[in-house]
Amino acid sequence: MTTITLKVSEADKTFMQAMAKFEGVSLSELIRTKTLEALEDEYDARVGELAYQEYLEDIKNGYAPITLEEMAKELGVDL
Repeated sequence: MTTITLKVSEADKTFMQAMAKFEGVSLSELIRTKTLEALEDEYDARVGELAYQEYLEDIKNGYAPITLEEMAKELGVDL
């Protein structure tokens, strides 16, 4: 496993240690999981926004949306 050094103020360290204790995990685990969760949420939001913009562009270009049932039928898939 790799180590990453993070510089924080003493107040931030104290707060993070309190939160780790509150959550019942180590400080390292708290920072790792919360950081990854935040990054994953940001990624999902950006991908969702890109997909929505693509959808709007498709509508603008005359492509009509279809339902899941219509797509399944078109692809020969049983739902």
